[in-house]
Amino acid sequence: MSDHKANEQNSLNILEDLVAKALASGADGVDAVRIQGSSTSISYRLGEIEEVESSQAHDLGLRVLIGKQQAFVSSNDSKEELLDELVERAIAMAKNMPEDPYCSLADPELLATDIPELDLYDGTLRSTEELAKSAAAAEEAARSVDGITNSEGASASFGHTSVALASSNGFRGTYSGSSYSVGVSVIAGEGTSMERDYDYDSKRHFSDLKSPEEVGRSAGERAVANLNSRKMPSAHVPVVYSTRVSGSLLGHFAGAISGAAVARGTSFLKDHMDKPVFAKGINITDDPHRIRGIASKAFDGEGVRNDRIDLIQDGHLTSWILNTASAKQLGLKSNGRATRGTSSPPGSSTTNLYMQAGDLPLKDLIADIKSGLYITSLIGFGVNGVTGDYSRGASGFWIENGEIAFPVSELTVAGNLKDMYLNMTPADDLEFKFGTNAPSLRVEGMMVAGT
Repeated sequence: MSDHKANEQNSLNILEDLVAKALASGADGVDAVRIQGSSTSISYRLGEIEEVESSQAHDLGLRVLIGKQQAFVSSNDSKEELLDELVERAIAMAKNMPEDPYCSLADPELLATDIPELDLYDGTLRSTEELAKSAAAAEEAARSVDGITNSEGASASFGHTSVALASSNGFRGTYSGSSYSVGVSVIAGEGTSMERDYDYDSKRHFSDLKSPEEVGRSAGERAVANLNSRKMPSAHVPVVYSTRVSGSLLGHFAGAISGAAVARGTSFLKDHMDKPVFAKGINITDDPHRIRGIASKAFDGEGVRNDRIDLIQDGHLTSWILNTASAKQLGLKSNGRATRGTSSPPGSSTTNLYMQAGDLPLKDLIADIKSGLYITSLIGFGVNGVTGDYSRGASGFWIENGEIAFPVSELTVAGNLKDMYLNMTPADDLEFKFGTNAPSLRVEGMMVAGT
């Protein structure tokens, strides 16, 4: 048995013992989670290592339910005598908590019984020397781009994480994952004409990671391309979101279809189930079982099956993001989107969320734009989740006569997400780089506020 598999089994043994102790002490329902992780990262700037960080975490969380009362306790120590104290404290707390009509363990019929292998774990170890070489190579490649005058630093890291969950409703499950990353940020120009930009890459497997030289060159070229940016007058124009920022529009959508927000009535999409939310032809998927996916997970935070969901089909909204509690509030069943920490109730979230690619290359998507904005960077967070009103600082490039013409900065883009989603066209350049991904997106008729 490999080391990480043995570690997973050890975690399950600890949790099963903890669940048994809690039941014997009077709990009606119990679940316990153990999250372990280790990471090492290097910060590097101007040829010198600035910082080396190494961390290890062993977090244990216990939830006990007595009737409709529940309590949560956590510890970073799994010694048996301390586990007895953990159970005693949790039982005492639960008896003094107010009743919650929606608290419960997951429905046993919904539990994951076949844990998929998602190839999330790579056992490759990287020494601090190897990480330093990667960070140095990224910075050197970026600084070698003509026009780069300074560096804000480079970084390289790797880490391993394992999750184990056990509950009194019969669930037992574990999975492990790894992550490897490299990134760099540099400055182009001088004086009042300086511009910064960055690039980075993160993958589950080290062999999938872009070379530090490729990441560095990209960061340098992006920073230089931003030089001599202009300020533009205010106008209503088409706006194109690059793949660097287009996923943010899906992030706002995910927040709006959170079961908790819908149940509270605080979502601008609360009354839009089975209605057109996006333009016809747009499809949005959440797939927790994507092989080597950044946000993949074999089961949700309550042990529920977490199959792929097509949240938007041909523009129509088909589902909320639900855990057990929010599903009960809405009279529905969990669809396996529970998240779980060690010291709080389960939340809910998407996993590998993405908008499926359209048919047009980016150059064709902008070919008929006489005047418009191509966004590569967003600033601030001016989004109202109740109304859908949207306003964010932006920079990027101006589009003239169907071509990306010159860099622009200090702009604000504004609209309402309900209108933006219905007037959206995706390009064909979808790339899976983050947990939430979208192709380049064209949105018609937005307000761009400038000088």
